[in-house]
Amino acid sequence: MRPRVPSERSRRAVALTALASVGLVAGAAWVSRRRPPRRRPEGSRAARQVRQGAALLAGSVLADSTMEHYRGGFHNRTMFVAPVSSGLALVSALAPGMMTRRARQAVNAGAVGAGLAGHLFHLRNVLRRPGALSWESMFYAAPLGAPGAMTLAGLAGLAATRLETGQPRGAEALRAGRIGSLGTVAGLLGTTAEVALLHFRGAFHNPMMFAPVILPPLAALAVADAARRPDRARLRLARILLRATAAMGLAGAAFHAWGVHRNMGGWRNWRQNLQVAPPLPAPPSFTGVALAGLGAAHLLEEARR
Repeated sequence: MRPRVPSERSRRAVALTALASVGLVAGAAWVSRRRPPRRRPEGSRAARQVRQGAALLAGSVLADSTMEHYRGGFHNRTMFVAPVSSGLALVSALAPGMMTRRARQAVNAGAVGAGLAGHLFHLRNVLRRPGALSWESMFYAAPLGAPGAMTLAGLAGLAATRLETGQPRGAEALRAGRIGSLGTVAGLLGTTAEVALLHFRGAFHNPMMFAPVILPPLAALAVADAARRPDRARLRLARILLRATAAMGLAGAAFHAWGVHRNMGGWRNWRQNLQVAPPLPAPPSFTGVALAGLGAAHLLEEARR
């Protein structure tokens, strides 16, 4: 079976999508620099951390979905939804002053819906292949867990929008921290499952490929334990493992860049190798989830005071 080659129309479409996304981000950065700095609400550290996590997740989805859907030739018009929705979510996270509160909520809710719909489209793609839910289909069809990053970005954006009005205290902070911890645990475990499948496909040929399969579940267990009983020792352990997971996500991008280098032609043949090598934008998803988890840990800490 010959690989699908993106048509000229698809190339033009993805170029326009990329230019529009870059324009939105550049415009958001320009507006944020031109606007006078607003006084942050007291105790908004959790909101900042959750928003940073949302930005990283949205940026990862924007780059990854654009690249992977381009490789698929954008044969289905709905494939443009992922880069557009994640681009808007990225603008909402990077420059919240560019949109009204209601607009940010609508953008992030749209990202959540787009991510959930993406799971259904990817599942249909898997089931339509010969063998349906066979290992080959799971390895080479549309990745079932990939749209979850957009859902997480939207949820983190919604949480940041809610927290920006002020830091909750007492029982309200405990409730918000536990909800955020639950989202962090689900995000870490779901991302780990996707990575485990793809690294298994790669036969774990590099021992470092075990790191994103071992460390994030440990962090998820620590976060769940801290949410159950937020004492000083449990919160400290959760923070240590979340920071290690965030660093691992950034290191993973460097390892994937090395994977591009190892393919024939290396970076000189980047147009082909970026599509066949390990995806560069994927590992920072762990960093985004971990940052949002640190925001939840801060809320749990506030609940103790």
